[in-house]
Amino acid sequence: MLVAAAVCPCPPLLVPEVAAGAATELDAARAACLDAVGVLAAARPDLLIAVGPAGAAHRGTHPEGTTGSFSGFGVDLRVRLGTSDARGGRELPPSLAVAAWLLERAEWAGSPVEGLGVGEPLEPERCLAAGQELAARTERVALLVMGDGSACRTLKAPGYLDERAAGFDAAAARALGAADVAALKALDVRLAYELQAAGRAPWQVLAGAAEGMEPGGQLLYADAPYGVGYYVATWT
Repeated sequence: MLVAAAVCPCPPLLVPEVAAGAATELDAARAACLDAVGVLAAARPDLLIAVGPAGAAHRGTHPEGTTGSFSGFGVDLRVRLGTSDARGGRELPPSLAVAAWLLERAEWAGSPVEGLGVGEPLEPERCLAAGQELAARTERVALLVMGDGSACRTLKAPGYLDERAAGFDAAAARALGAADVAALKALDVRLAYELQAAGRAPWQVLAGAAEGMEPGGQLLYADAPYGVGYYVATWT
């Protein structure tokens, strides 16, 4: 059963070594993410599962001990999912590498940690089913859900300016902050894809995990630095 969830953005720029001289620009987002992880720790889960968008080579499960790297972003920094010395056969996708970094930064020492890489085009029905399966894993499950909103909020955004982006992001932020399962389930898949909103599928996995429940939600951070929607929220 799902006992808590934290929603965080997943840009590698959250990692100060990657952001370098621009690191201070995401200080508020970093602090909110660490607060959200603290909520997960307070829930005392039996199992923590990090969920994030992933390319074809990194989709599926990643056991505790799987490592990731930020070498693709010019930084010689490796992270490990959880504290186990066992290694998985694949590297973590960037979104779960950021999750692993957050957990290390928060000095996570609670439950075992696993990862799930979700394809961005994954159909809502399959996202919901995946979430239900995760929630059924054990009596007390917590989720660390990584994902960004649209990448089209400004002219300099990765996806350029799209006038639909602000409305999509506002709806997503409301749903995440209110722990509104129905609103997350109703997110427009095609629009999310066109706006390069990498969080849509992981957020709908969260919706599946919380289906039939009435969690309380809190939005800790909402902004669009670099023209990309970043949100931090907690569900308990």
